Amino acid sequence: MIAEFGLAALWFAAALAFLQLLAGALALTGRGEGLGAVIRPVAVVQGVLALVAFGALLTLFAETDLSVKLVAENSHSAKPMLYKIAGAWGNHEGSMLLWVTVMGLAGGFVALVEKRLPEPTMQATLAGQAFVSLGFYAFLLFASNPFDRLSPVPAEGNGLNPLLQDPGLAFHPPTLYLGYVGLSIAFSFAIGALVTREVGPAFARAMRPWVLGAWIFLTLGITAGSYWAYYELGWGGWWFWDPVENASLMPWLAATALLHSAGVLAARNALRAWTVMLGVVAFSMSMVGTFLVRSGILTSVHAFAVDPKRGTFILALLAIYIGGALTLFAIRAATVTEGERFAVTSRESALVFNNVMLTGSLGIILMGTLYPLVTEAFGEKVSVGPPYFNPVTAIFVVPMLIVLAIGPLLRWRRDNVKRIAPMLAIPAVLAVLALGAAIVLAPGRVLPIIGLALAPAIAAASVLPLRGRKLRQVKLPLWGMVLAHLGVAMALFGMASDSAFTTEKLVAVRVGDVTPVGPWSIRVAAVEPIAGPNWTALEAEMQASYEGSAPVVLRPQARTFWAPPQNTAESALHTRWNGQLYTVLGDQAADGRWQLRLWWKPFVPMIWLGGVLIALGGLLALLGRVASDVRRLVVRDRIAFRRERQGR
Repeated sequence: MIAEFGLAALWFAAALAFLQLLAGALALTGRGEGLGAVIRPVAVVQGVLALVAFGALLTLFAETDLSVKLVAENSHSAKPMLYKIAGAWGNHEGSMLLWVTVMGLAGGFVALVEKRLPEPTMQATLAGQAFVSLGFYAFLLFASNPFDRLSPVPAEGNGLNPLLQDPGLAFHPPTLYLGYVGLSIAFSFAIGALVTREVGPAFARAMRPWVLGAWIFLTLGITAGSYWAYYELGWGGWWFWDPVENASLMPWLAATALLHSAGVLAARNALRAWTVMLGVVAFSMSMVGTFLVRSGILTSVHAFAVDPKRGTFILALLAIYIGGALTLFAIRAATVTEGERFAVTSRESALVFNNVMLTGSLGIILMGTLYPLVTEAFGEKVSVGPPYFNPVTAIFVVPMLIVLAIGPLLRWRRDNVKRIAPMLAIPAVLAVLALGAAIVLAPGRVLPIIGLALAPAIAAASVLPLRGRKLRQVKLPLWGMVLAHLGVAMALFGMASDSAFTTEKLVAVRVGDVTPVGPWSIRVAAVEPIAGPNWTALEAEMQASYEGSAPVVLRPQARTFWAPPQNTAESALHTRWNGQLYTVLGDQAADGRWQLRLWWKPFVPMIWLGGVLIALGGLLALLGRVASDVRRLVVRDRIAFRRERQGR
């Protein structure tokens, strides 16, 4: 009954999405003025019903109800409870249900709390959100029903992909989905503003918290996914330019540009058309990523290879949403006024420059991701990887990072470079010193050298906006900007250090042998069999000594899962302040020796610490913006109340 209850809730949610769209359309055309009042409550109930449907699916996975096809294909009674629950979204149908659930809840929350925009604009926004949701409801109900029954009921389930049985993958997908769906709200705001011709600061202030929230979740999701791939796959790398990785990076780049553009529009009434276009592009990149991951055209550890008919359905949705939005933008573009002007030397110009660089990077990554798919359709297989992505994206990223250090020091509207030149002396000196040291320590490594030179300069420049201020009086958005830019510097330093200074060794050793890697000496003390809840493994005991210091023990494993059958390598890591030792146990050779893969990665944890710091900066900015908006609304309501009393 739980499956039927969940399916019924999903159908009712879809029906309410249709009612929400119809009521919004009729209210905007003037033929259903009374219907405008039902749009907000309908949006709230729709979100609740979507949550009920997803709760039903979670219950089915927690109970391992094998009469449900999705549970039988993606769960097993012997799995730990965490991975039973994670199995609900570790597959195609469940992940799409999570998508529409978050979308419904986000739309309901907007309907509850957003009071700043004119009601027609809100009606158009909620109608746009319903239109987007309706397509995904149709996709679930007609092409990917998560509640299909299975007959006869199998004795046991297939289980979840062992690579996905990791706490990182229990956290990573939901976080990304929150980011993707947050961008759908930005998309709906852009559509609503275009329909009602209300593209201005009020629109930007209403949209900005949603963009910022989506950007925070995307940042955390990408950071978690990168670290998961780093320690779980046993490859020793943190980014591979995999198409599915790119599918998460592209919306983040667009959201970063949109976030800064919306800030300019909200504060200075400039970049109106650019902000609306980025709102469309950001969600479009989420849709492109959805198509890549779920169409069946990619095979990846975290892509769902499914029936191509489903890919056609998603492609049709993508064409309708993106094509319709771009058509509306083309029709309404002439009505979007230019907004306030600003000088070339100003903070607005710096933000525009970096937005162009972000958009250029997005275009390069999109082209590199899609090109192999296009050539394969014509019978030619082409591989596009780091030799293309690294240098070509650097053409855009390096100038952007330089302007990132300078831009926050500029004044709005108009400024003079001579005014900020003295403040830039310290970052410039640090850049020169770091450049010299990098050339000596990592000769010939062009991109790592540039990164090592820029990182300390950006770190120093990131705190300069605090200069001359009383720290207790600094507002949260400014603290957020400082922390986010400091996180960029930290992550950049970690990336450059890993690329420049990593030491790797592949060896075959016997128990008792000692092998060096970087400053470490590693002795294999034993290799013993162990067992887990749904796996068995060979576990090595490694005693690792850093430059003759007391040894630490690492225990990498070679695991064998039986549901479904698969072998995995579980790495063991030891983190110090200056880097990370990374060990992987391989197979045993015929002569009794064990294969080991060993890495010493200087400062590599700073990549993920930087990502967390960037997200923390975004959170502080969000809290500051929300608090400011609440204060503004309270003041407005008090003024309205006083005027009403005076009128009486």
